[in-house]
Amino acid sequence: MITIRRLNARLLRVPLTRPWAADVTSVGVIATHVARSDGAEGWGFSWTPQIGAEAVHALLAHDITAAAVGRSAVPGVEWQALWEHLHEAGGGGVTTIALAGLDLALWDAEARSASSSLSSLLGRRRESMRAYGSGVNLHYSLDELVAQVQRWVDAGFRAVKIKVGKPSLEEDLERVAAVREALGPDRELMIDANQRWDLDRATRSIETLAACDLAWIEEPLRADNLAGHTELARRLRTSSGVPIALGENLHTLHRFGEFLRAGAAQIVQPNVVRVGGVTPLLRIAELARQHGVALHPHLLPELSGQLALTLPGEIAEPWAEVVEDAGFAELGALTAPSPVIVRDGRLAEAPHLGLGIRFA
Repeated sequence: MITIRRLNARLLRVPLTRPWAADVTSVGVIATHVARSDGAEGWGFSWTPQIGAEAVHALLAHDITAAAVGRSAVPGVEWQALWEHLHEAGGGGVTTIALAGLDLALWDAEARSASSSLSSLLGRRRESMRAYGSGVNLHYSLDELVAQVQRWVDAGFRAVKIKVGKPSLEEDLERVAAVREALGPDRELMIDANQRWDLDRATRSIETLAACDLAWIEEPLRADNLAGHTELARRLRTSSGVPIALGENLHTLHRFGEFLRAGAAQIVQPNVVRVGGVTPLLRIAELARQHGVALHPHLLPELSGQLALTLPGEIAEPWAEVVEDAGFAELGALTAPSPVIVRDGRLAEAPHLGLGIRFA
């Protein structure tokens, strides 16, 4: 049996070219390296924009390393057992984010040992996919927001997502209407409230903003508010018809299952790191398929884009989310060029082995 011989983790901060808020000027990355008993090596990472990077690093450096060394190095084989081992520190969140550091490194080692990319190892279903422009832009002025949208249009994107949740609905409507005008009628527009509303404010806001022809509303309520999202979905079905997208802050297959069974989400957006890596994301994708719900991975297009090229598309082909000037390669954080290329609003892979993501 091929086993995990060594696991190392190091913490670094990657400065952002465009701050996501006054206090979010960098993102935390925990770069991981695994060595297998057969000599193969793999590189992975965990990630958290602002809170918890030190805690994630501590879990990887101590608890996960101590529990993982000597176990099977085959990706996915030990994931459940390690999750159960860490469960007293929390079923999801810091624990699953930390587990991703090991899981991604194991998948990287597996693909590298086969002289393959991750998508080739998993089975690529498409050579390219649609991407949408996404911005952390609620703090932008109206002119700055419209200018950003125009950059996406000029770059060939056929869909964009912007933040909403200003103090007044009137200001949100002004901003969304201006973006719709800049996009024209033939491009898709999504909005993201980032958990800012309560149920009644969400209902009122979405019904008003729906006049701007929305493809979805993302995280209108607190992410863990299952009852609220279920009721909101019921209300929207009889009014605006705008689909609810959520999942970037759901951390386990079990939690996704609860939301899907309740009909609380019409689109799910798992973040490959927050759910614990490639292994659980593939299981969540299968669950979404069984429920007839579209899946569009959240952020990290260098990795989630590769995975999306392998996912089923009978419900809807996955989209890649591309945040302006936030790619790890663009930020100078990688030792090699990005493993994906985004051109004319589509994402495709560049030649690489494994994940193709190794931090400097």
